[in-house]
Amino acid sequence: SSIWLSFTNYDIITPPKWVGWANYQSLATDDAMFWRSLWVTLRYAATCVPLGIVAGVALALLLHVKTRGVRLFRTILFMPSVMPTVATSVVFAWLLNPEIGLINGLLKAVGIQGPAWLQDTSWAPWSLVLMSVWGVGGSMVIYLAGLKDIPEYLYEAAAIDGAGGWQRLRHITLPMLTPVIFFNLVMGIIAAFQYFTQAYIMTRGGPEGSTTFYALYLFQRSWKYFDMGYACAMAWILFLVIMVITGMAFKSSGKWVYRGG
Repeated sequence: SSIWLSFTNYDIITPPKWVGWANYQSLATDDAMFWRSLWVTLRYAATCVPLGIVAGVALALLLHVKTRGVRLFRTILFMPSVMPTVATSVVFAWLLNPEIGLINGLLKAVGIQGPAWLQDTSWAPWSLVLMSVWGVGGSMVIYLAGLKDIPEYLYEAAAIDGAGGWQRLRHITLPMLTPVIFFNLVMGIIAAFQYFTQAYIMTRGGPEGSTTFYALYLFQRSWKYFDMGYACAMAWILFLVIMVITGMAFKSSGKWVYRGG
């Protein structure tokens, strides 16, 4: 039904009126915010997804050791990923407050003038990126499971052949971990293009539209302006964008993802 509604003018109150391709044409030619929200989302995904992969793998490697207290550290780092998103957003809105926030307070204590994190067009998008890294513990646990699945005899054979730590990481650990990296890559792409809650609670798309993500703009068109037909068209464009980028990831996986046998 949403496909059909995307070709109509529908405001919930009155019956849908068929307008053909008008919604899609308006998106492509008349709506500057559509293109800006798509760019904001693409930039976020291009930054957040690789950063999350690198941070997740790094933490998993650090915690893939047999030492006292490692389970406690794993639990501490995993906890942010299961915290309610709304509660996390409210806490970070306070932490990043330029006047009374803890982060700027700590920076001031060492003689650094902190920026207006969420009120500055230059800093606001990157503040949300940094916030996303705080919840990287969920992917870290998946990487830990992947590390535990790598056969120990590969490391033993490499050590006998004289391979050092860096060589074992480069030629054994990372290649054997690529299926897990690929899984988190695909899931990260899908999640990044649906980014909504944090921006809605912390910035409402501001300042000056710098954090108006695609999903947030879709929400505004549907539930603020009640332009449901237009919003359905946006939703199907988002679906196609995610499908194309995910398809490109699958296409490239044959060149870098190790598949046993």
